[in-house]
Amino acid sequence: MSTRYRAQDLKQFASDLFASTGLARERADVMAETFLQADLMGFTTHGMHRVASNLKWLESGASRVQGEPNVLSDRGNCFNWDADFLPGPWIVNQAIDQALARVSEQGAVTATIRRSQHIACLAAYLPKIVERNCVGILTCSTPAEETVSPQGCKTPVFSANPIAFCAPAADYPLLFDISMSVTAGGYVARAEREGKKLPAEYLKDRDGQLSDDPAAFANGGSILPVGGADHGYKGAALSAMLEVLSMGLGGYGRADSVVEDDEANSVFLQIIDPEAFGSEQNFRRQTAALTHLWESCETDDGAPARVPGKRAWALRRDQMANGVSLYPTIEEDLKALAQEYAVRMPDEFGS
Repeated sequence: MSTRYRAQDLKQFASDLFASTGLARERADVMAETFLQADLMGFTTHGMHRVASNLKWLESGASRVQGEPNVLSDRGNCFNWDADFLPGPWIVNQAIDQALARVSEQGAVTATIRRSQHIACLAAYLPKIVERNCVGILTCSTPAEETVSPQGCKTPVFSANPIAFCAPAADYPLLFDISMSVTAGGYVARAEREGKKLPAEYLKDRDGQLSDDPAAFANGGSILPVGGADHGYKGAALSAMLEVLSMGLGGYGRADSVVEDDEANSVFLQIIDPEAFGSEQNFRRQTAALTHLWESCETDDGAPARVPGKRAWALRRDQMANGVSLYPTIEEDLKALAQEYAVRMPDEFGS
């Protein structure tokens, strides 16, 4: 059985690490909570795994320790901020809080953020939205990143361009976080670190040949769009749409000099209050009917149907009550950070 850690202890540990760089404790807590939420729901490539990179950005100045976003436009129901490389998890939470404060009056609030430092796991931002009984849509793109090749091409053009969605339903929300690439870069990097092949040919090497070897990507190849080699035109079209929403509306993207901006993101988010359209009861009646219908589907192998959000929400509840089980390499990395920064590693759950 893997080691488990109390969720609050992991949050405190990450917050202590971030605060050691001079980041205000309130901001360090927000960042730590965001990374923790990702692991609570099983999104392990962009949760506590990203603590180390965010520490380095804060220390080097790539992430700003102090300051506020620059408000570029604000019409009440929509706004655009320039984060100027403020920490991604903090600035996105600020934007979501602003949108939630306005949505009961506006009905729907849309926001874009340019030049946000990397925002990590999009799903990590969804619990606070769905717990306010709102619908949330969140996507981001990375202007300096070209890792995903369009259908029929061997030249990478797009970033991974994830999109996350949540909606209140019955016992659990509809909730997902998916990339417009057939696999996420984090999984490719993990496979390379562990000396493993990918489950299928998700990559192209630099000559355009399909591959399941992470080295093909590391040596100048690309990741296939959603739809893979056969139907990747669908993923490429969706990638373009999400770059328009994030880079285009935010005004920071492919048209700019971004080569030194590393993993900085353009962000698009929208929060919708169902009561702007009718009663919350009627909304939940429809979403609950959808999830129950999906659950009742007869599957090919007899296993329960996989409804987006059900497994993540159950895992979140379990790990909040019974401790968080970290992916082995994440535990290794956190122990190394504890030693490097002289911050005490949390005790095992129940000890």
